[in-house]
Amino acid sequence: MIEYVNQLGEDIPRTGALPVGGTVTVWSLDTTREVVGGHEVAGAVALLDASERDRLSRLLRAGDRRSYLASHVGLRVLLGGYLGLAPEKVALVREDCPCCGGPHGRPAVAGGAVHFSLSHSDDMAYFAFAGVPVGVDIEGLPGAGAVDDVLGTLHPAETAELVGLPVADRPAALARVWSRKEAYLKATGTGLALGLADPYVGSAATPAPVAGWTLSDLPAPPAFAAALALRST
Repeated sequence: MIEYVNQLGEDIPRTGALPVGGTVTVWSLDTTREVVGGHEVAGAVALLDASERDRLSRLLRAGDRRSYLASHVGLRVLLGGYLGLAPEKVALVREDCPCCGGPHGRPAVAGGAVHFSLSHSDDMAYFAFAGVPVGVDIEGLPGAGAVDDVLGTLHPAETAELVGLPVADRPAALARVWSRKEAYLKATGTGLALGLADPYVGSAATPAPVAGWTLSDLPAPPAFAAALALRST
């Protein structure tokens, strides 16, 4: 388990060396910050590429737009630090989808110098960088209604585990399951195309093993759960 998550703040981050092999680094960001990595968020749209700007323009809620902009500025600042580039010079592409072959698979850096993953929930964003495919996810604890809605979509064993818990314990357990599963699905590039039943990741304090991958829970703020999936080397 990764015991430390770097915090991206107002100053330009010291990213250190480019991760190689199974080395992984994780960063967090409070997306309500007015300055991220040396850039004022309100005036940072120019740092984004055309695809990011298009996605930003499609968001209806002001809070969603701010979270998206701050997290993508953070992503570009961190990638630029690892690659020795200005944030706006980082070229992002999409890999082919492993399900259909379409150009909407994992986001990636052109040339593949480093693998990365981004997740945001409410006012928090998490970033992961590694030398092999990686996925990160952060989730706010769901309400009771959301737990009931999702129960039937999980692996049958996970559903049974959650149903067997006291009602008050189910939101935290579901957040663990959801963050682990999302991290894996981001790392593989399949997303939600094949549903949430597989793989089985479990709701216990330690993730269940998944062949070819290392799953681990990450430190997270109160009322959140976070997880990382890293392809085994």
